[in-house]
Order: sequence, then structure tokens, then C-alpha cells
Amino acid sequence: MHEIFAGNFIDINLASALQVVLLGFIGGILSGFIGSGGAFFMTPGMMNLGVDGVIAVASNITHKFGKALVGSKKHAAAGNVDKKLAAFMLGTALIGVQIAVWINSYLFKGGGDGHAADQGAGANLYISLVFAVILSAVAVSMLRDIFKSKGNGEAVAGPSMKIAEYLSRLNLPPVIHFGVADTKVSLWVLMVVGVATGYLAGTIGVGGFIGVPAMIYVFGVPTAVATGTELFLAVFMGGYGALSYAYLGFVDLRLTMLLYLGSLVGIHLGVYGVKVVNEKYIRVVTSLIILLCVFSRVIAIPVYLRQLAYVNMDAGWDTYFNTASKLFLFASGISGALVILMQVIRAYRQRRQIQKTLLVVRKPGLVSTESAKAA
Repeated sequence: MHEIFAGNFIDINLASALQVVLLGFIGGILSGFIGSGGAFFMTPGMMNLGVDGVIAVASNITHKFGKALVGSKKHAAAGNVDKKLAAFMLGTALIGVQIAVWINSYLFKGGGDGHAADQGAGANLYISLVFAVILSAVAVSMLRDIFKSKGNGEAVAGPSMKIAEYLSRLNLPPVIHFGVADTKVSLWVLMVVGVATGYLAGTIGVGGFIGVPAMIYVFGVPTAVATGTELFLAVFMGGYGALSYAYLGFVDLRLTMLLYLGSLVGIHLGVYGVKVVNEKYIRVVTSLIILLCVFSRVIAIPVYLRQLAYVNMDAGWDTYFNTASKLFLFASGISGALVILMQVIRAYRQRRQIQKTLLVVRKPGLVSTESAKAA
């Protein structure tokens, strides 16, 4: 089985390897800066390099497992992980992951019709459509909140609790109390959110875009606890998803290791950037990058439609669509990373300048103190 699927792995030369490392580096910066796994950039980026969508998702979810393990450990040390909440969500989250693995693997084989020419095209189209729909909704929602707060001339007061308050009034038993998150949630709501989070994590590798907002807006969990708990949950979802995809022969460990090579460096720059950049600025940059990533995936959709014989188009156009999709994706990622790095460099210079100023101020004081002692 594994020999059959190995034929679908791309040949990695120096140029493609460097591009995957660059994807990991940019994805790491975005991950540390935004608080997401960066899969919304890395997965379509690998697809633009010719990697089948299923293999890109499988390799990236394997890569995410390691990062989530490190991130959740740090959040746990800070007391930001509600393990009880994660445990209740995990059962249905794994069901969601399994559903996603089954759908992706089924579509990869051409819907089960056995036509090798269409193999992978169905999964690529499906993954691209899910990307476009989910990430568009996330980006538009973020921009709407930004412009709404700007129009009111008020600072962002924090996440709205309207949905959480409404669900708490419904009182759908059994209702479970979570101490660390300091909230009560119906088991039925937990199950629905768990399936949705696992499904998205297994389909496109981006479960946090549903899990974190749901914990904040639906459960009423504090932002820091929601982020830490989602990372803790991602350890198990990522591990289960990685094993499930690996069993079917879809994980390309070469891609996973190359992603690590870039992301482990980039994530430190992103984490530093989030400490020195205004929150509203972070959300503007994030939403614009996501929208460009969505546009990049939409451009590639006609290629998959042609491969599935849904549209009558000359195969020669595939190169132009793929090139345009790749350019938009890298343009969004590189420009976003440069903006973040510029903010990091500016903050570093300001910090150095403040340190120099403090040293200059301290020197006269030290001299006068020592002179007084000598006298």
C-alpha cells in the first residue's frame, strides 16, 4: 500500500526544499504572531508546489503535533489549560478527525471510481473549497469587528459574550462546570464544537480557527485559557490525525521535517512580534493575509474542475492558474512576514536605544556615589 502512495509524493530538489523551508518559516512567524498554527498558509503553499492536498494536510498535521506539544506545555505552566474541558471535547473531536480522514482519502482515490487520471483532483477541490469558505468567514468577521470598533471610535472592550449568555439561559442538561475556564457548558454544545474542530483539523489542518473562537464566544472561556486548551487538544487531534493519515500512507516525513526547519525559527520571531505590536494592527494584518490566501486557493480551483471534467478548458492553462495562485500565496506570506519583521526590528531598536539612554543616565550617578564614599 505504502509503495503505491509513495508514487504520489513529489520529487524534492534543492529549489523545492528551500521553498518548503520558506513556507515553514513564514508559517512559523504567522503562527507565533497570530496564535494559529499557520496551516492556512503552509497547506495551500505545499499544494502550489505540486503536493496533493491530502498529503499536504497529512504532512502539516504531523508537523502541527510537535508544535502543539511545545506550545501547550508552556501554556500549562502558566495555568492556561483546562484539561477537563479538553477531555470532554476530545471524544467528539477525534470523531471529527476520522470523518475528515475518511472523506479526504475517499476523494483522493477519485471518489472510488478507480480513474487514476482524476486521482487527487477531487480531494484538492474539496480541500480548496473548505479553505475558501471557512477562512473567508474568519477574515470577514475579523475585518467587520475592526471597522465596527473604529466607526464607534472606541477601543475593543473584549470578546462579546452574547452567544455564551444566550446558551447558558437555555440550560440544556447535562451542564458541566469547568474550573480553570470558570464557565458552565452544556455537553451537547461541547460535542458539536468538538466534532467541528476535529473535522476542520483533519480536513485542512486548521482546527484552531473554530476551536478558539468557539471557546471564547460560545463557551465564555477567557482568551488565554481558550488558546492554551486548544493547543492541548491539538496535541491529541494532531497525533491521532497524523497516525490515521500515516496508516493510509499519506504522510511525507520529508515535508514535515523541512517545515520544522523553518517554523522553529520563525515562531520565535512571531512570538516576540505579538508582544510589541498593537492588537488591532495584528488583526488587520492577519485578516488581509488570510484573504489573500483564500484568493490564492480560488485561483487554483479551475484546474481541479478541469481535471475532474467539470469544465472544458485547455490543459495548457493549468500552468498559468498554478503560477498565479503560487504568486498570490507567497506575496501574502512574504509581505505579511516582512511587516511583522519590520515591527520586530523597530521594537528591538527602540529597546536598545532606551537601554543606552539608561546607561548614560546611570553613569554620572555612579561616579558621584563613588566620589562621596571616597570623601
